[in-house]
Amino acid sequence: YSKIEPLFAHSYKKYFAPKRITFNIDDIFRCDIPEIDTHIALVLNGFYLPETGKLTTLPNGIVYGSLAEAAIKLPNLVRERYNALAENKSDGLVALNTAFAQDGAFIYIPRNVAESKPIQIINLLLSNENQLVQYRNLIVVEEGAQANVLICNHTLSPNRFLSNVVTEIFVGSNAQLELVKMQNEHNDSALLTHTYILQQRDSRLVTNTLSLHGGFIRNNLTVTLNGEGADAQLYGLYLTDRTQHTDNNTFIDHAVPNCTSNELYKGILDDQATGAFNGKIMVRRDAQKTQAYQANNSLLLTADAHMKTKPQLEIYADDVKCSHGATIGQLDNEALFYMRARGIGEREAKLLLMFGFVHEVIKQISIDTLRERIDDMVNKRLHGELARCHYCPMHCC
Repeated sequence: YSKIEPLFAHSYKKYFAPKRITFNIDDIFRCDIPEIDTHIALVLNGFYLPETGKLTTLPNGIVYGSLAEAAIKLPNLVRERYNALAENKSDGLVALNTAFAQDGAFIYIPRNVAESKPIQIINLLLSNENQLVQYRNLIVVEEGAQANVLICNHTLSPNRFLSNVVTEIFVGSNAQLELVKMQNEHNDSALLTHTYILQQRDSRLVTNTLSLHGGFIRNNLTVTLNGEGADAQLYGLYLTDRTQHTDNNTFIDHAVPNCTSNELYKGILDDQATGAFNGKIMVRRDAQKTQAYQANNSLLLTADAHMKTKPQLEIYADDVKCSHGATIGQLDNEALFYMRARGIGEREAKLLLMFGFVHEVIKQISIDTLRERIDDMVNKRLHGELARCHYCPMHCC
């Protein structure tokens, strides 16, 4: 549904050494996630920033920092998992990343360690020329461990950027991972993400992909349930206007019996914006007692906005409970009439309906202060304002 060829028609300057810039990280990001104390892994144009420390080891054994440094300091841990999930033989963009990515973020949560403090990967784009940026993330959550990971994408300069990112995530037996991806780019940016997640027995995964702003965004997400009792909850939100485009492709592979998955993606498209959703659930022959549910719901605010959706089920087992569906529509005129009859203005009534529509996704975020911040950013976005605080120096919208 999304043609990526035009993205590569522009001239990009790929450089292989990070450029030093001067800024205060607290000033830049205090407004994005206020009152949340996070471990920060900072990546600039695909390279881990030396100023933040190449590799950090916490007292409980958690390690986070530069993937390139982890490959040197923890070779066995990285070698065993690096490129183990990514489909570089069948996906040209993943192969391109595999060939050219030199760094990225690394997170390791040891066995039976429960970390309440979120780990935040901040991907910054800053350059005075067009850039093709490729980097890799590797996240390992060992057996019985628990973690919250935030991945934030921001552009700090108005130049054209094309980011091609691969993330591999391993969730061990009885482990729990909540992953929130917040994408806030400008109109001349293109973000291509490829995320691969492998879950083992009785593990729990919650992902929330929030595409708040960006010229072109494509999110490819593959989740493999490889151990009985595994549970995956996939949520997504996309807000597009002008000529922006957001594309979500998901694939959930129920490879073994007695696993559950639930998938809900919702979005609002305005002006001449376009969007696409292609979600596939595969239930393999031996995956009896599977429960899998999928839904994609989109609102079109104008006649020029377009959404393409393709929910899919591919089932080879006979003892399962599965459903899938999609809706594309407009705001409910009866609901608008009801609200206006009670003294609510037309614009405010529409905004209330739109926020209520997308809040079903936002409320799945378990971190209260983060959820409240996302509520605020989405409200500003729906009001046509920048999705940032007034004192934030990030002009990414």
